Amino acid sequence: MKMFKTFALAATASLALAACGDTGAGGTRDSIRAVGSSTVYPFAKLVAENFARSNPGFGSPLIESTGTGGGMALFCKGVGADTPDMANASRRIKASEFETCQSNGVTDVIELQVGLDGIAFASAQGGINMNLTPDIVYRAIAANPYGQEQTSETWSDVDPSLPDLPILVYGPPSTSGTRDALKELVLEAACKTNAEMEALKESDEDAYDRTCTEVRSDGKYVDQGEQDNLIVQKIQGNPNAVGVFGYSYLEENADKVQGLSMNGVAPTYENISSFAYPGARPLYVYVKKAHVGAIPGLAEYLAQWTTMWDKGGDLAQIGLVATPDEERAVNVQKATDLTPVLTVADLQK
Repeated sequence: MKMFKTFALAATASLALAACGDTGAGGTRDSIRAVGSSTVYPFAKLVAENFARSNPGFGSPLIESTGTGGGMALFCKGVGADTPDMANASRRIKASEFETCQSNGVTDVIELQVGLDGIAFASAQGGINMNLTPDIVYRAIAANPYGQEQTSETWSDVDPSLPDLPILVYGPPSTSGTRDALKELVLEAACKTNAEMEALKESDEDAYDRTCTEVRSDGKYVDQGEQDNLIVQKIQGNPNAVGVFGYSYLEENADKVQGLSMNGVAPTYENISSFAYPGARPLYVYVKKAHVGAIPGLAEYLAQWTTMWDKGGDLAQIGLVATPDEERAVNVQKATDLTPVLTVADLQK
């Protein structure tokens, strides 16, 4: 009976994917494929493990850590078994990415906010300790802070009250949603308070974006790829180094690293859930509606997320901050009904 059920699911998947525009390059699949954010990866992986234990009749989901930008590029290539079913993201899908999805036939996309995270700044336990601000971080790591030549070599060059120690920040690459959040929540947050930068935005938006979001390339900011655990290892090995990664990695490695305050607010679960911490951000999962029913177990995998993202739930145990109750209820409904699909108007809100 179980063999018949599995065969029937595979047959249904093959037919459904053909109907939704399978390119033929990948045939059909009997397991879920998700790509994207390294921050969301450990949460998606735990959901996948629990799903596999609870649903032995389905294949184990394949979860890939490609970075949010890389994941969106793969997700938006089209529909069919040779493309991912889901994209995990540590920032919202960009309008340009959504337009690419639409032009490639990925027309019905479900957006789920699965929880909250924070852009955590950290150092080794007993290492350098500072109360940071967006302005301090911007002036320390921007390529041309406020349009000026970057000359700061030490933290005390940025602010005399800070340690007279060399600036060394290990952080995410340009393809990472964490990097995008760093730009938006910290670097640009500082930059846009400057009157000259506001005027620049009006006259030359591209120059404004470069000035406000480009990081220095002289070795003071070191791109450590999509592996946030490697950043933890780097700062653990150098007490003067600062790392930038998602809050969940800070919580997971609390015995090795310490969080640095931002505007006097520590990166804690409570401060992120209340958005008191300036680096708080939502985390997302994007799903191709056309693949639900075509890929065996995809609907059940989404349902598994909703059983694990509550306060005190399994995902909270590894660092996911639950969304407020009302928002969480909305997303449970979306994961269940698979409506409404995302629109351009939604992205403009």
